Amino acid sequence: MENDNIKFSQQYFQNLEDGIKNLPQDQQKELYRPCAINCVKGTVLNELLRQFHECNDDLDQQYTKYGRSDYFFADIIEKGRVYEIGYPKCFCLMVASGFAQSPVHCECSRQSIFYVFEQMIPDKKVRVEILKTVLSGGNECRFRITIL
Repeated sequence: MENDNIKFSQQYFQNLEDGIKNLPQDQQKELYRPCAINCVKGTVLNELLRQFHECNDDLDQQYTKYGRSDYFFADIIEKGRVYEIGYPKCFCLMVASGFAQSPVHCECSRQSIFYVFEQMIPDKKVRVEILKTVLSGGNECRFRITIL
């Protein structure tokens, strides 16, 4: 019976994702943003802010010093302006549990990146593009950040 409940819940979540992917980008953002903030607002945000402040509030310094780990990577494409950041694999608990299966779910990660950058550099506008993700068939999750 428990296995049937899990399968039912997974199918239910898949149906939600199918509906979400048909929504305009701004509506997808509104759906995923609260979960994205909740996912990073504790440990992840605190650590990234700590690194940022330690590096004199300079993303280039931060990514040079902390840009490679088992959980995160950051490449400086154009100093002070363009970065590619991401994860060597998908760390989302909803994906690991088998609930999230559609690439539309990666909007959650995109929104978490927006939130982190809003906290680090609140006076700047930022564009976040999804380049590739594990859910879309990539071998990693990679996002392009452009400081406008």
